[in-house]
Amino acid sequence: MEKVEQVEEFLKEAGIYYLATVDGDQPRVRPFGAVHIFEGKLYIQTSKYKNVSRQLHENPKAEVCAYHGNEWIRISGELVEDDRVEAKQSLLDEYTSLQNLYSADDDKTEVFYFRNAAVVISSFEHDPIRFRF
Repeated sequence: MEKVEQVEEFLKEAGIYYLATVDGDQPRVRPFGAVHIFEGKLYIQTSKYKNVSRQLHENPKAEVCAYHGNEWIRISGELVEDDRVEAKQSLLDEYTSLQNLYSADDDKTEVFYFRNAAVVISSFEHDPIRFRF
């Protein structure tokens, strides 16, 4: 299994993950659920009208954290916008419940992929597992 697939699997099994961004000098954290691999990259989805979008455009550095079973994962890197309809549609095809709110060609759907991601999987039962994608 590719490293990016391992991360996607972990986040999907966790169900909810938390995305941290920076708003000026204030960290902001909120729950997310959609995560998807498209063209070998790990994507998330949001609305262009949310604060998280503005924050990522001002400072693309972000971190994701999730807990599942007896492990937790942290993914640090940059989130890069992909404005292609194909990238948006690929994620929306997997998360059909989002299609009630978004479409790939509307003016609010936004997807970002991780670039230069550093991953740490930790547990009280094993040493941290570290890798990049």
